[in-house]
Amino acid sequence: MSIFQIKQTKSGAVFWTGAADTEQTALDAMAREAGYRDFSAMPDAMRADGIEATKLDLIS
Repeated sequence: MSIFQIKQTKSGAVFWTGAADTEQTALDAMAREAGYRDFSAMPDAMRADGIEATKLDLIS
């Protein structure tokens, strides 16, 4: 499992940071926490400015 950070690309606002297996499961987890079934169920207007999921490389 990896740590992902999901941001709106236009504003740089961080929507979600958490553990997920893949970029898609991270997007789905973010959407569920926002009250949607999954990422594809989010309104287009919320995705209009672009959403980017970045895998964070954390070194201890």
